[in-house]
Amino acid sequence: MVDAAIKKADVLIEALPFIRKFNKKVFVIKYGGSILGENRVRKSVLKDVAFLRYTGVKLVLVHGGGPAITKRLNSKNKVSQFINGMRVTDEFTLGVVQEELSKLNDLIVKEISSYGVGAVGLKANDNFLKATKKKSKKDLGFVGEVIDFDVEKLNQIMENDIAVISPMGVSEDAVTFNINADEVACFLASKLGAEKLVLLTNVLGVMRDPRQNTSLIPTIKVKEAKQLINRKTIDEGMIPKINAAVSAMESGVNKAHIVDAKIPHALLLEIFTNRGIGTEVVK
Repeated sequence: MVDAAIKKADVLIEALPFIRKFNKKVFVIKYGGSILGENRVRKSVLKDVAFLRYTGVKLVLVHGGGPAITKRLNSKNKVSQFINGMRVTDEFTLGVVQEELSKLNDLIVKEISSYGVGAVGLKANDNFLKATKKKSKKDLGFVGEVIDFDVEKLNQIMENDIAVISPMGVSEDAVTFNINADEVACFLASKLGAEKLVLLTNVLGVMRDPRQNTSLIPTIKVKEAKQLINRKTIDEGMIPKINAAVSAMESGVNKAHIVDAKIPHALLLEIFTNRGIGTEVVK
C-alpha cells in the first residue's frame, strides 16, 4: 500500500520539471480519425487535455471527423471520393461535413467542460479560419487551405480556456471550405510558435517496421524523417503526419509528437515523463 503510494509520488516528482517548463507555453493538438469516435478513448484523451490545461499549458485542439462524415454520407447513398487523401467536396458533401464537424465540436467542448475546464468551440460560421480554394491537378470542389486566422480571438481564448477548432474556413468572398485537419494544426502551430505540435493517432508512432511493435523510434530528427520517407521505410498512413510534423518544425515549432491515443494517458506519458511513449520529432 505504502509502496504503491510512493510510486505515485515518484511519478508526480518526475513530472514537476516538465510542468514548470511548459507553464504558459502553447501546445497544438490534432485529434481525429476513428479514435475520435470511440467513447472510451475520446473521454480518456479529453481528460488528459483538461489535465494539461490545469498545469498552465495554453491549448489549441484541432479536431477532424472523417469517419463520422463518411458514415453519414453512406447513409445518404453518397460515395466518398478521395484524391491524395483529400475528400472531394461538392455542395451536398460540404453541408454534411459542416453538420458533422459541428456536432463533434459541440461534443468535445461539452466533454472537456465536464472536467471543470473552460472550452470554446470555433466553427465555420465563426469566421475564425481564413481560407482559399486548394490548388490541385484535379478539382477537389470545396476543399481549401488555411491562409490566416483570427489570432487576437485565439489568444484571448487561450488565456483561460481551451480552443476547440473545427477545420473549416471561409474565403474573402464568403465561400466555405473543408480543410484537412492536419494542415490546420500545422499552420496554427507554426504561426503561434508553439512549444509542441501533438498528432494523436491509432498507431504507436513511427516504426522502422510497421509489423514489429518493438521497432518504435522514440526520437527522430527532421533530416532522418525525410530519409525514412525517401527510403519508403515509413508507411503511407504515417507519411502525412510526418510531413506535417516536419513542416511545423521548419516553421518555428519547437518539437512535434506522434502519439497512440488508444493507450490510456498516452498524452501525459509523452509530455510529462523522461522516456515518453510515442515518437518525438526534433530539429
